[in-house]
Amino acid sequence: METQPPRAAGRTAAVPGGAGAERTGRVPWRVRWGAPVCLPALVMLGLGLWGVDRGGMWRDEAVTFQVARRSVPQIWQLLHGVDAVHGLYYLLMHAVLALHPDEVMLRLPSVCAAAVTAALVGELGVRLAGPRVGLWAGLLYAVSPMAGHYAQEGRSYALVAAGATGATLLFARGVRTGAWRAYGTVLAVTCWLHEFAVLLLLAHALSLALARVGARVWRGWGSAAGLVTLTLLPMILVSHAQSAQLAWVRPPTWATAENLLRWFLGPGEGVYWTCLVLAILGLAGLAGPPGRLTCARVALPLALVPPAALMLVSQLSPLYVDRYVLYALSGAPLLVAAGADRLAGLAARLPLRVPRPPVPALTGVALAALALCLQLPLMSDDRDPVHRPDDLAAVARVAAREVKPGQPVLFLPTQARNAALAYPDAFAGVRDIALDEPGPEAGTLYGREADAAELRRRLSGLDRVWVVADRDLLAGRWSPAGPAERTKMAVLAQEFMPAEESADGDASVRLYVRRVALSALPGLAPVPVPQRPARR
Repeated sequence: METQPPRAAGRTAAVPGGAGAERTGRVPWRVRWGAPVCLPALVMLGLGLWGVDRGGMWRDEAVTFQVARRSVPQIWQLLHGVDAVHGLYYLLMHAVLALHPDEVMLRLPSVCAAAVTAALVGELGVRLAGPRVGLWAGLLYAVSPMAGHYAQEGRSYALVAAGATGATLLFARGVRTGAWRAYGTVLAVTCWLHEFAVLLLLAHALSLALARVGARVWRGWGSAAGLVTLTLLPMILVSHAQSAQLAWVRPPTWATAENLLRWFLGPGEGVYWTCLVLAILGLAGLAGPPGRLTCARVALPLALVPPAALMLVSQLSPLYVDRYVLYALSGAPLLVAAGADRLAGLAARLPLRVPRPPVPALTGVALAALALCLQLPLMSDDRDPVHRPDDLAAVARVAAREVKPGQPVLFLPTQARNAALAYPDAFAGVRDIALDEPGPEAGTLYGREADAAELRRRLSGLDRVWVVADRDLLAGRWSPAGPAERTKMAVLAQEFMPAEESADGDASVRLYVRRVALSALPGLAPVPVPQRPARR
């Protein structure tokens, strides 16, 4: 175990072990809470607020929006059948949206959480390697396109990242002081925001192994880890029963891992290769005396272990989606900053004129600003709803313009009702011909629909029906699940023809007219099923 080194008057105590070793000397509060913590938070806050009102929700955000506006008993009823893993987040957003239910308020908690995460990354860098590393790491996190993407998403992932980074900061304190209660509490709450945050325990275990800590540290950490796991058991049992929700996930490949690495270090070629080289230099911090956490000993497991563990498990039971391990992103800028600090230390040993201390720090800030500029076009594109999986606002605009009150609407599959739940004004007065019971009363996300026989009967009495549908489904690129969905497809194919289409992207708004009636209506003709670009 590390002991507190003696304090030298007016100076920060030196720590053996080279660049990246944990600094336990006193750091003036103006240095600690000034640039390394506040500046990354402000940059992340500014980037998060930039374009936050992009004018459209995609499907997962729409689920948050419509579920969080239900009553607490209705949310509780829903969690018994679906989305238990997001239960705590829905209850939090219920309180937030009670203030003002709009898209900005939906995303504001994620923006604030991302800013907190950038500050915590900076503070973690200060604790492990000094103010300069903290400043650089915090800024690199703030300008990461991946962090910016999820900072503007009305889901739990940015909050999970803040909780996981805070828990890692408390983990480093626990190794140093033996205080583990706060660590266990924060990590337990984070796991209840999303259960895959429990993989952070594996990362912290590897950090302890790399640091070769003593038995007393292992016992303290093990007690906290055991309590976190016990606390999470009810969530694990309930969510396992709801695992069919992830049936769409496919096993990750080597290309999946390479893509995640690029997002962690920077998707632009210049940024990626520069950060990769610096991260490799930062691995030198894995060496050092036993009992001490270095920046590399914390950052490498944090960035590597949760994604790798989830990818390995997903070879047997597919569970991996990159946003589930967003919290691991915090390790990448720490490792890159540690490598940059080591490079600056090596440069200082050259027989050259040594610059004043602020110069290397400001150089790192300038390089982080350059990385932001290089990635700015990508970040700008990301604020366009077209670059999300779908744009329900575009569907709603078409429905408001084309579908008149009283006209029948069929949602195919039932999840397509998301557009109407997120933007109910656009569908005001229409006849949802498949719906038997709305979602809040039925305890489901999208409501309870009629069975196959009743659906066929209802459709048989119509000459025309507006269909809000997934275009991949209509084009035959995947098959619907369940007899009711297959009945919808069969009746439309056998008895109707598409006469108009009014939306692009993943969702389509089409007018279907009965084949007998179509020939008698002037000006209407069957339209081919258009091919859309591959999904991003």
